[in-house]
Amino acid sequence: MQKIILLMCLIATSVLAQTAEEIIRKAEDAVKGETAHGIIEMTVVTPDYTREMRMESWWIGNEKALIVTEKPRKEAGNKTLKIGNEMWNYLKNTETTIKIPPSMMLQSWNGSDFTNDDLVRESNLIEDYDQQLAGTDTVQGANCWKVELLPKPDAPVVWGKLLYWVRQQDFLPARVEYFDESGELIRYLDYRDYQQMGDRKIPAKWVMHNVDKPGRRTEIRLVEMAFDVKIPDRIFSFRELERGR
Repeated sequence: MQKIILLMCLIATSVLAQTAEEIIRKAEDAVKGETAHGIIEMTVVTPDYTREMRMESWWIGNEKALIVTEKPRKEAGNKTLKIGNEMWNYLKNTETTIKIPPSMMLQSWNGSDFTNDDLVRESNLIEDYDQQLAGTDTVQGANCWKVELLPKPDAPVVWGKLLYWVRQQDFLPARVEYFDESGELIRYLDYRDYQQMGDRKIPAKWVMHNVDKPGRRTEIRLVEMAFDVKIPDRIFSFRELERGR
């Protein structure tokens, strides 16, 4: 009898883990796709000022990314390129290319509350983390699964734990909380304004808050976004990075 109970517990645990992984996979696939190309507006809000940016972006999964700043004018032409585990910033005014070391992936991207890791999708929530269902919850009026993600041994990640809320009605992300290795909540990301873009419904507004910076937030708005489109490989090259636009 004890063996049967143990076997049933192991089966139940396996099913829950598989379900948690599938929930995260569907949520990530919905907002990323195999490839993506779009226009993004970013607004940094602080108690003292508001700063706005506009960017064009290209992605191929978690492997390649190019982000080109269009506005404000003084930053137009600045670019961020990611290939595999490597990342570079190009500053048009000085015509210099700077390689970003892994130790700086948690640094702010362009003065925002998003990090270098966020903007180039360095971490892979399926490959780098173990997922486990942590219950259900309600976020912005939607019933959600709450999934805990813990880094796998030796995974190249910057967070000690993530809590990820996914809407049960459509498997879209609702909220993510980021914890350091000591278990302290550092920041949280709210997804809002769900809209149809191309062949899918996605959250068009992403709002990042840092816990230790009250009154400050960074908002990302997806103005245009096309998923699973063909993107020439030349886009993700040093020639493109350093080419004037």
